Amino acid sequence: MDPQGEHPTGAERIGAAQEKAAVLREALPWITRFHGQTVVIKYGGNAMVDDELKRSFAADVALLHFVGLRPVVVHGGGPQISHLAGELGVDSTFIGGLRVTDAAMMGVVRMALLGQVNPEVVGLIQAAGAPAVGVAGTDAGLLQVRPATGPDGEDLGLVGEVDEVRARYLTDLLADGFLPVVATVGRDADGAERNVNADVAAGAIAAALGATKLVYLTDVPGLYTEFGDPDREALVSEVTAGSLETMLAEDHLHTGMRPKIRSIVDAIRAGVPQAHILDGRVLHAVLIEIFTDEGVGTMITSGGLDATSATTEPRSPAGLPDRDAGSPGWS
Repeated sequence: MDPQGEHPTGAERIGAAQEKAAVLREALPWITRFHGQTVVIKYGGNAMVDDELKRSFAADVALLHFVGLRPVVVHGGGPQISHLAGELGVDSTFIGGLRVTDAAMMGVVRMALLGQVNPEVVGLIQAAGAPAVGVAGTDAGLLQVRPATGPDGEDLGLVGEVDEVRARYLTDLLADGFLPVVATVGRDADGAERNVNADVAAGAIAAALGATKLVYLTDVPGLYTEFGDPDREALVSEVTAGSLETMLAEDHLHTGMRPKIRSIVDAIRAGVPQAHILDGRVLHAVLIEIFTDEGVGTMITSGGLDATSATTEPRSPAGLPDRDAGSPGWS
């Protein structure tokens, strides 16, 4: 029934049903292409704090699982950590986009990630019908880390840089039909727990699992040229990892974007074919990117890297047009 209380006509009902069928038909080549493939999704930003977006994300990930993909969710919890730190009177300091983590802040990180965010994400995905299971990066030695430093060698405290991902635990869970949800804390060689940037962890996990796609949910529509200049900034639809590596070297990236971009470049160099930066504030952004011809956000491919084993996947399956990216002009 429409808002005026009138019943739709038979033709209108058929038309609406045909539109839904067309959406499913468009998704079929993508579902076929990615069936059985691992997709690592870094979950963050407002998608983690808005109730509607949280439920939508959980349902979308469950759908990926049920149509035959093997999703792995990797999450941090920046907003939750900052909120809890404020309540507990623990100051938050950032260097180069990374949270300085002393012993007090590490306690906050554990409480927020392992006590709040991870159980909530697992519960929402389970409520959507998929067999999600919570995983800490310290479980079964999953994330082996070393002390991390800031961009100029600054001491970051108990922050970890990923040395190794012992992926057997995750591959066993995936083989048994589970959907892992990973909280990004790791353990160093001395047995100490360390806070691991979720962007960095997601890239390392994607590489270790041989993932087909690495997806980042953020609070921006994608990667921009001339970011911050409303008259000149433009969303980039597609870009090579080589171009991003040049941007990193020439310091053309916003501070908060650097860990994400570095992790993408490293993952693609290690063999992940594609990465995507998506706006997590858009309902169903992950489904749109994976299962439609146009996609949303920014897609990063393996071009321009000197020593990569990655194989670039086309934006569309065989017989469908690739995304028209043009040639982005970096400032």
